[in-house]
Amino acid sequence: MDPTENDRRVLQAHDNALRDDEIEGPRWNTEELQIDFEVIGFAAPFCVVRRKADGVKGSLRFRHHPRVYFDFQPTKIP
Repeated sequence: MDPTENDRRVLQAHDNALRDDEIEGPRWNTEELQIDFEVIGFAAPFCVVRRKADGVKGSLRFRHHPRVYFDFQPTKIP
């Protein structure tokens, strides 16, 4: 079993309940995400990405419905 699974489920329930006005900072819908990022993988509620503008890897959180990606965090490891 994935040791992060329970924590991710709790965060996923929280994120899915967020209203649009509760999401701070930049956000992307699916089409915008595909323009700005290359998706490497998913582990809900996280998405591992590479930013196309500069190649920086990181993660985004996402809400399922309506789908919105937010909270880009660059990785500390190159």
